[in-house]
Amino acid sequence: MLKKLIYPAVFLQEDDGITITFPDLPGCISCANTFEEAFDMGKEAMELYLEDYVNDMFKSAPTPSKLKDIRLEKNECIALIELNVDDYLKTLDNTAVKKTLTIPAWLNKAALERQLNFSQVLKEALIERLS
Repeated sequence: MLKKLIYPAVFLQEDDGITITFPDLPGCISCANTFEEAFDMGKEAMELYLEDYVNDMFKSAPTPSKLKDIRLEKNECIALIELNVDDYLKTLDNTAVKKTLTIPAWLNKAALERQLNFSQVLKEALIERLS
C-alpha cells in the first residue's frame, strides 16, 4: 500500500508574504507570512486537493515532478511536502461500522490464542487488498 505522497511546492517570497503553488496540482495555491507557516499552509492545501483521490487509494493522483524539471523564477524556491497516507486517511473518517463475519473454528481459536485484534487484522487486510 502507498505509504506517503511527496510533492514539490514552489514558494514565492514577496514583500507581502509567501505564495505556495504545486506544479503538479493545478489550482492548489495557498499563502503565508513566514516559511514555517508556508509549510503548514502548503500541506493543508495539498491535503484538501488530494482528497478527491482517496476512493482509489491515490492511484490516479498526479505524478510528482522531478525536481530537475522544475524551472524557478526570481524569488522562488522549492520545498518537498509530504503526506503520510495512513495518518491522512485516519483524519477523514474514523467512524466504526459493525460487521458480522464467519470464520472456521480452528482459525478463531488460533487467533484468540495469539490475542489478535480481529477488527485490526480485517482492516489491515482490506486496505492491502484494496490497494
